[in-house]
This record gives sequence, C-alpha cells and structure tokens, in this order.
Amino acid sequence: MKALALVPLLWMASAQGSAALDQAALDYQQHCQQCHGANRFGASGPALLPESLSRIKPAEIRQVIASGRPASQMSGFAKVLSSARIDGLVTYLQQPPAIPPTWSDAEIRASHQVLNAVDSLPGTPQHAADPLNLFVVVEAGDHHINILDGDRFTVLARFASHFAVHGGPKFSPDGRFVYFASRDGWVSQYDLHNLKLIAEVRAGLNTRNLAVSKDGRWVLVGNYLPGNLVLLDARDLTPVKTIAAVGQDGTPSRVSAVYTAPPRDSFIVALKDVKEVWELSSAGQPDFVPRRIAAEDFLDDFSFSPDYRQLLATSRKANGGQVIDLDSGQVLSRIALPGMPHLGSGTWWRRNGDWVFATPNISQGLISVIDLKTWRLIKEIPTLGPGFFMRSHANSAYAWTDVFFGPDNDAIHLIDKQTLEIAHTLRPMPGKTAAHVEFSHDGRYLLLSIWANDGALIVYDSQTLEEVKRIPMNKPSGKYNVGNKIEFAEGTSH
Repeated sequence: MKALALVPLLWMASAQGSAALDQAALDYQQHCQQCHGANRFGASGPALLPESLSRIKPAEIRQVIASGRPASQMSGFAKVLSSARIDGLVTYLQQPPAIPPTWSDAEIRASHQVLNAVDSLPGTPQHAADPLNLFVVVEAGDHHINILDGDRFTVLARFASHFAVHGGPKFSPDGRFVYFASRDGWVSQYDLHNLKLIAEVRAGLNTRNLAVSKDGRWVLVGNYLPGNLVLLDARDLTPVKTIAAVGQDGTPSRVSAVYTAPPRDSFIVALKDVKEVWELSSAGQPDFVPRRIAAEDFLDDFSFSPDYRQLLATSRKANGGQVIDLDSGQVLSRIALPGMPHLGSGTWWRRNGDWVFATPNISQGLISVIDLKTWRLIKEIPTLGPGFFMRSHANSAYAWTDVFFGPDNDAIHLIDKQTLEIAHTLRPMPGKTAAHVEFSHDGRYLLLSIWANDGALIVYDSQTLEEVKRIPMNKPSGKYNVGNKIEFAEGTSH
C-alpha cells in the first residue's frame, strides 16, 4: 500500500520537472538563443551543450545566468527570471538538445574567414621582443589571450578569444604563427610577428585539441562532437578534409587527443571509444589515411618517449598504463600506475644518464616516476594532493608540480630531479590556487599562474627562487613559450 501511495507523488514530481523544463525552453528562446543559437550550437556567444559545459559546475552556470560574465556581452538575468526559472535553465542546458548536434563540411566551410592576408603583412617581427622568448598566455577568467615579452615581462598585445581555449596553443615550426582551439570548436590563427589575427574557422562543436605538422603545412583538429578529425591548411585555416573517427569494426568514437610526432613526420591520434591509436603521415603529399594500431585499452591520455618511438598511454577507466611501440604497433609493457595519472602533463629528464618520465595524478596525491629504458616504476613521490600540471627545463634542477585538486592547492612542489625528493614547497599566494609553470626559453625564469579571477602571473628566478615580478591577470591558466614549444624542449608539454 505504501508503495502504491508513492506513485501519484512520483508522477507529480515528474510532471513538475517536465513543466520546469518546458518553461526553461521558452526562457531560452526568449533570452538566450539570439547569442547562443536556436539549437544551442553557439553564435556570438559560446555553445551551450552538455559536452561544452561538462567541466563547469552547475553552481557556476547558475552564477553566470544570474549575474552575467564580466568583460563580455553576457548580462545577468537575476532581475528578469525568478530563482526557480534560473535553476530550470541550468537543468535545461545540461540536457541534450532536441535536435541531435551535427556539424557538416558545408558548415565548416561557411564559418571560415580570413581576417588578414598573410601576403600583405611583413615577414619579420614588428616589435622589439625576442620572437623565441614570447609567451602566449591564456587568460581564462574573461577569455582573452596575452602575448608577453619573456625578457621584459610586459604585455605586447591582448585580445579576446573564443569561449574556453582548450588543449594548449600550438605553433608553426618557425614560431611565427600560433593556433588556438576553443572548447566549442573555433580554431584561430594569430601572427606573432605582426600581432594580428589571420583567420578563423569553426571545425566542430566540441573540440579536444589541435596539432601542427612538422613542416607547418597542416593543422589537424580532434573533436568530441562530432567525433572526427578536421584537416586545415595551416596558411589560412582553409578546410581540406574531414576524417570520421570510426574504429576498424565500425564503432564511432570521440577523439581523445591529437599530437604531432616530429621525428616521424606524422600525427598521432588517440580515440576515446575505440581501442585504437592512429598514425597519419604528414610527409610529402600525404593522403591522411590513418594507420591503425590496436591498443589493449581505451586511451584518454598519452605522452611520448623522447625519441617518439613509444607511446605511454592510459585510460581514465582502469588503473595502469600501456606502452605502445609505434614502429611495430605492439604493446611492449604494462605499467601499474595508481589512480588517474595525467600523462599529457608529465615531463621527462635525464637522471644518472638515463631518461625518466614523471607524471602527476588527478585522483591521488603522488607523482609517479618511470624508467624509460625498462618501463619500471622507480618511485611514487607523495604530494599534498592530486595534481594536474608538471613542468621543468633542461637548465633547471627541479620539476615543478601543483596540487591543483587538493585542499592545499595554493602550494607548489619543487622536486629534485636527481634525488626524486621534494626539495621546496612554495605558497605564492596563500589561499589561491597555484598552477601551471612554464620556463623562459633559456630556463632562467619561469612563470606561474595564480588561478583566480583576481589572480596573477608570478615570475620567478629559476635558480634563486626569488620572485621577480607579479602581473595581475584574470584567472591566467596556461602559458606557452614559443622557443620551448617549437623545439619540443625537455621539460615542457608537447
């Protein structure tokens, strides 16, 4: 009887929930679709799809709807909509849209625009900064990009980016151009010589990252939605080809990551929903037909050995990693790695003449250090909490790692690369998250982010560890040194 009595209550709750979503759909049409599109794919504002919002907490979405977003066209609706209707919008935006999201080749081509013709611009730097010691800084708080002189630590240019630049900017081999991918699929090309945007194109609806070929001829974009690869001409982002991410057995997949492997003249692609790694040659006149390499598990994250012959890869769903030889296509080894290692933010260096690789861990407070000759786990270094980013430089004695996900996320550990012990723990701005280090080209200085809306870039002397300068910024996230990136230098991410 009690169970039967619950039926009307459950039906009423379901009906109320349905009515709230119906009201939210009407509120979206009236207040949101002009900027975010009738199908929520985005327009002048970002896409509002579950895939695009997956990293944003519901409370943050609610705050933006209610109060708006500073330094943007997004105004607050707290005086227009009741608290209950704002809550309904938060729920509505996290539901799949009524029309399944698609993004066709025709839509990609229609989105492409050239803003400045490269041939009309000077081919040499039009500023006094060292072109190899520029930093590209992503300011996530209000979606801007800063171009920073890495010797004087002054901002040369600042411009608005698309929503949530994601996956790390990549550079042309000569360091002139930098390419950005935003979470909602926009790819932008920027000229670091002339400090001007060159071109933009929307390559997808939810993008993971992009890579630039060794010769600088191609840009390859990896998408979650739709699950595919989009090939662009690196000269002006003209769309060239779309490659569906489909396994050998016909299973469709999202793309976990795409990187370039310079010694191999190829792109390496990990698929999230298929147990395959793809290699696409970019040498000569490539056809970009993937060479399929079978993996023992799904791949969410990976890093290369220093010679780019092996791939160290892991899945978010299972402990451990697998070592895949890219020449033979064989799995060489399994490594017992606990938790969720973040291999893409790991780094390698020489210790006693041999290469080692160290990776932070998203779910556990430890750093795993691996011998790259034997693929043996050398040591697990306890930290104050789970971390996200790890960086070093050939001229630094330390590997710097954050504890991004822990209660002590205002701390940064400096790990001695020879003893594998924590040598120093810094708290640059107590109470505020400290994360993501990048060294200057010569390794003399490093930049660290205070990950807050009233945050800063803090410049340190890498030898004395003394603070050199503090540059206020709105939630600076990643920063990327041109010389380190184009030389694929030891200690930086690739």
